[in-house]
Parts: sequence; C-alpha cells; structure tokens
Amino acid sequence: MTFAALKSLADDEIVATRDELPDELAAFAAKIPVLHHFHPPAEMLDEELEPDLLGLFVGAPHGEDTGEGTDVPAQIFLFLGNLWEFAEADENTFLDEVRITYLHELGHYLGWDENDLAARDLD
Repeated sequence: MTFAALKSLADDEIVATRDELPDELAAFAAKIPVLHHFHPPAEMLDEELEPDLLGLFVGAPHGEDTGEGTDVPAQIFLFLGNLWEFAEADENTFLDEVRITYLHELGHYLGWDENDLAARDLD
C-alpha cells in the first residue's frame, strides 16, 4: 500500500479516535500534532529506539516545563510502514494498531508512564 493511502487511513482513524475521547482528553489531543513517516528516520534512532518502532512521542509532556528552552515541541510520530508491516498488511489490524499506538503516544503526552499505559491496555 502506498504511503498516501496509509496516511489517509491513519488520519481517518485518528479523527475517529479523538471523537471517542472524553471532552477533557479530546481537548488535549487536539493540541498535539501527529506526523507520519513510512519508517523512523535514522536520526531518530539510537540504542533505545529500534527501526521497527511503531510510534514515538517527543517533547515535554503536557504541563511539564524543563526550563531549558531548547525542547522540541510536543508531537506524535506514527511510522506507517512499520504499522502496516506489523499488521501483516491487513487493513483492519492496521487501523487497530494506529489507534492503539496513537493512544499510547498520547498517553505519554499526558505524562503517563509505561505502567499507566499497561493498566489501560495501551502497551
């Protein structure tokens, strides 16, 4: 599937997911951009981040200020080629994984750690 087709599917799923969120969470979700790449760019990868990464939150979580003034803006990256491969090229599975990955990364924006995410079945 082409990147454009995957992006269109992912964008529709993100909108649908945001529409299902409680109003308070939806307001936070509306503030954070979601960017798409087919795979993670090499400059994003390090010893902790693998090339098969599905999504990534970068920036300071909502309400946190590091005080350094050099942080990148809060944003979510979804790696659509990796999600498609993880879903074994099944569109319904892809949409489920986009939803889960988006909510997982949104949880990081909200300041949730891995235990918080696991408790919400977003791990």
